[in-house]
Amino acid sequence: MFHVDVCIVGAGPAGAFLGYLLARSGIKTLLVERHPQLDREFRGEHLHSDVEKLLKRYQLFEKVKALGILPMQSVDFYYGRKRVMSITPEMFGNSHVGIHVPHKHLLGVLIDEAKQQECFELLLNTAVTGLLTENDKVIGVTAKHGAEDINIYSHVVVGADGRFSPVRRFAEISTTIRKHGYDVLWAKIPTPSGWKPTMRMVLVNNTQISLFASTGTFVQIGWQIEEGSFPTLRKQSFQPFIDHLKRAAPELIPSIDEHIRDWSDFTMLPVQSSVSDTWVKDGLVIMGDAAHTMSPTGGIGVNAAMQDSECLARILTDAIHKNDYSADMLKTFELARRPEVTRIQEGQIRQEKSFKKINSSNLLMHMFYWNMRVLDRMPWKAKVFSKMYTAQK
Repeated sequence: MFHVDVCIVGAGPAGAFLGYLLARSGIKTLLVERHPQLDREFRGEHLHSDVEKLLKRYQLFEKVKALGILPMQSVDFYYGRKRVMSITPEMFGNSHVGIHVPHKHLLGVLIDEAKQQECFELLLNTAVTGLLTENDKVIGVTAKHGAEDINIYSHVVVGADGRFSPVRRFAEISTTIRKHGYDVLWAKIPTPSGWKPTMRMVLVNNTQISLFASTGTFVQIGWQIEEGSFPTLRKQSFQPFIDHLKRAAPELIPSIDEHIRDWSDFTMLPVQSSVSDTWVKDGLVIMGDAAHTMSPTGGIGVNAAMQDSECLARILTDAIHKNDYSADMLKTFELARRPEVTRIQEGQIRQEKSFKKINSSNLLMHMFYWNMRVLDRMPWKAKVFSKMYTAQK
């Protein structure tokens, strides 16, 4: 049996960051994770500049960097084999255009830093099986730790357990699922010699292929396909399909031939976003993907979730000090973050609709606009758009 101030369910980047922030404030925190280890594979591992600044604010970035990161040198846009445009750091006075950070590196630092606080504990191999309630207020969770049934009592339960959140389900919080009309085939292959740290966006055969250089000398491939079409694709010949990828990136052909030989070498990722009716109940909060799943467009998910963490840490610290764990108190978090999340999700939908207008100029400009996202807030906007229009003429 455990008695803590806050029980966080889900040790992804957002849950681990929240655990660290709470523990450093002296709040007794238990982080619960159903997997036995924290080294499982993730896909959305690119951090934007706002989260880079967030990590630097807490003196964490250099520690993550020491384990290995890969700053991107450019975002390159191709129409078939023709490079239409490149966005480089020099255009806006930065040192990179995004950073690939393996989650195992990020999680390693967050967990290690949190463990240095006496009031933090991590419980792996522990699956939450239900909520403990008293007078309609959540007061903890039931869980299975290995083969043992345990109770965890806490002032607040935080569901940071992803898009299929058991905490959200146990709390009976309704969620609206949005389909986006496409799915993604994902794979990774070793980086060929001379491949630069770039994000390459390619339009080929009326479809979008994203090629992301990644830490550890491999390239991640994200290939958009029509929603629900993979079962039909799998029945077709593989070679004509993979030839599109080879035409898009001839430099990758040797690696493709060695590592992508049939349909089983791709992982199909269903694309959806979601919005929950509420993020809070008395004694309970959901955050990150549990509250607002994003689509892959712009690589927003982990960045939005970690911004949730900082916002929620401040509000939970206040709640603990005031001994107020009511939905009204916790609702401050939702009121602070929902407008930004809604703006981002609506922007993703607008951007994806524009993807359907396939041509070599307007689609590439829209792809750039969303993948860089910060254009709306940066003074170099006019300068970049000028370069884009010049490149596309």
